[in-house]
Amino acid sequence: MSALTLLFAGAVLLALLLKLWLATRQMRHVALHRDRVPAAFAGSVSLQAHRRAADYTLARGRFGLLQAAFSSALLLVWTLLGGLDALNVAVRDTVQPLLGDMGYQLALLAAFAVIGAVLDLPFDLYRTFVLEQRFGFNRMTWKLYLGDQLKGVLVGVVVGLPLAALVLWIMGATGSLWWLWAWVAWTVFQLLALVLYPTLIAPLFNRFTPLPDGELKAQVQGLMSRCGFAAKGLFVMDGSRRSAHANAYFTGLGAAKRVVFFDTLLSKLNGNEIAAVLAHELGHYKHRHVLKRMLLVFGLSLAGLALLGWLASSAGFYTGLGVRPSLDAPNDALALLLFMLALPPFMFLISPLGARLSRRHEFEADAYACAQADGRDLANALLKLHEDNAATLTPDPLYARFYYSHPPATERLAALRAQS
Repeated sequence: MSALTLLFAGAVLLALLLKLWLATRQMRHVALHRDRVPAAFAGSVSLQAHRRAADYTLARGRFGLLQAAFSSALLLVWTLLGGLDALNVAVRDTVQPLLGDMGYQLALLAAFAVIGAVLDLPFDLYRTFVLEQRFGFNRMTWKLYLGDQLKGVLVGVVVGLPLAALVLWIMGATGSLWWLWAWVAWTVFQLLALVLYPTLIAPLFNRFTPLPDGELKAQVQGLMSRCGFAAKGLFVMDGSRRSAHANAYFTGLGAAKRVVFFDTLLSKLNGNEIAAVLAHELGHYKHRHVLKRMLLVFGLSLAGLALLGWLASSAGFYTGLGVRPSLDAPNDALALLLFMLALPPFMFLISPLGARLSRRHEFEADAYACAQADGRDLANALLKLHEDNAATLTPDPLYARFYYSHPPATERLAALRAQS
């Protein structure tokens, strides 16, 4: 047994045990506080709403335990127990004689994606039509669900396969520095996607209509003008077709930036609260959080591809993860899949660093919102969204520190009230 095998198996086991431990802590803590609204929210959150949020959190926690165990077992099946090796041999022997090296490698990536989607389907169906349905969040019909799946497959074929073919060609044609050229191609693709996604891909799944003229639009435009933010348009998205959850976001890059409000958000918040939520999002742009996160992602992807470039040239990388490299065919697709499978357990162990940075950015965006709008309106909006989305007000502190990309409601609202 190689050192890589032991290191990988240890990382998978450690990540699973940590997930289970944190999840059980979270569930115990939420259950313990289920029957009492925190003092800070006693006058604004009903006991019924608090219990509903606790029950939703517990249901999601139990589902998460099952999914984490299954995902870890499946990861070992794909790698150390030979699943990917068997798939590679089957696809190579069947497809390579007919479609050549590129056809075989694309077929391997496609077969892996299809099998993964099929294995994940029961979890997705349960999450959508059982768990979310039980708590009144799901509005997805079977027709809409199947349509989304079909559109997702078509987008994957039209966009994903050409991108994969380009990366595989780069890996085979540009020598030992292929990883640098692949990073350039990936970065260009990401930037193009930011420009093209809002106008070409997103409308395939949702309907976007201009925000109607009126008091809200004037209020939003006035806020954006004060903040020096220009967008191509203000749009309302029909999020209520799929879910009762509410949100608002910016999308696009440069002149293609759009402000998008879920219709569910507009129905739950008043004009001042919507403007305060928008001011928070503008705070992310004012503090260049979006740019900083993009640069961080680009930097990490460069480091990851450089690491893969080093590992892919070593037979021990393949054998240590349960796969026999091909002797008469390129192993580029195999290396990509192995790296994609092996990396998450290690990244999970350092994920609290990213969550901590994200929480800091949220506090900074909140402070900006308080300077541009009324912090009390933002606090009221956040409280409404917490209650409406059944987000627990009593998370386990350690669980929150590890996972939460946004500060817990108690901390966030206390900071807002101190600035209002």
